[in-house]
Amino acid sequence: MSEFKKPSLPGAALFEAQAGGEDPAELAAAGHRIATLMVRGPRTDDDQGLVDRVLHLADEEGLGVIAALWSHAPSDSLPGALWRLYLLRTWVHRQPEVAAREYAAGKAYAPVHEVLAGVVDPPGPEEVIALVDTVVRGIVGADLDVALDRAASFAHICGVGRAQLDHGDPHSAAKLVDTALNLRRAAELERSSQLQ
Repeated sequence: MSEFKKPSLPGAALFEAQAGGEDPAELAAAGHRIATLMVRGPRTDDDQGLVDRVLHLADEEGLGVIAALWSHAPSDSLPGALWRLYLLRTWVHRQPEVAAREYAAGKAYAPVHEVLAGVVDPPGPEEVIALVDTVVRGIVGADLDVALDRAASFAHICGVGRAQLDHGDPHSAAKLVDTALNLRRAAELERSSQLQ
């Protein structure tokens, strides 16, 4: 036993030297604070200063820089809901023809969702982009639950349409329907003042 040596514990330098250098907990907290300020609004001058810096960053670097902070957030949280809205909007802006085609294919199978989504008939790429942008603009203010419900309905219809068109990737259609379910759950939480 005299040969036994107590192992040395890693110091702070070891953690600081790790790849990435950013503490995931700090990034998650920052993402949560930014999401809350963007949706609920600033309460102090310091909050307003942060919102102004965030908006400037979004203008200069793109919303993706900020949205990346939300990417690991749980789906039943405010940053998680904003991440899903961001992904939906990004997809529609990158592939508006595909989104319009999938929406058109899915609306016959989800007529209740079609009414809630609010897309003009027939949906073309411009109409689909306009819908998603309108939904995303609705995240600031008292109607977040409505925006989340509309986005959920749109994602649901597109997911069903993707499955109907059978692009050979049923997993991607299922993921879109899962996104719709997550957004709908977030809307329910928002209505009961539990979306944090």
